[in-house]
Amino acid sequence: MSLPLRDRTEPPEEPLLRALWHGLRGEWAAAHALAQADPGPHGAWVHGWLHRIEGDLANAGYWYHRAGRAPGRGTTAAEGEAIARALGA
Repeated sequence: MSLPLRDRTEPPEEPLLRALWHGLRGEWAAAHALAQADPGPHGAWVHGWLHRIEGDLANAGYWYHRAGRAPGRGTTAAEGEAIARALGA
C-alpha cells in the first residue's frame, strides 16, 4: 500500500493529484490554481473540497454540485485522501 498523499515528499505529476497534495499540506493557493484550471467534474470536486477547507461552504456547495457530488463530511484531510484514492493515487 502506498503512502497517504499528504505524506509523500514529492508532488504527483497529475495536476489534480498535485492540487490535492498541495491542499493537504496547507498550500491552498497553489492547490486552488491547479483545481481551477481543470474544467471537468473531477476538477470541480477538488475545487469544492478546497473551498470547504477555506470555510466558504456556499462556494464549496456550488463546486460539489458541478461535480455531481455531495459535499464532504468528516475531516477535510480524510476527504482529500479519499478523493486522491478515487482519482488513482
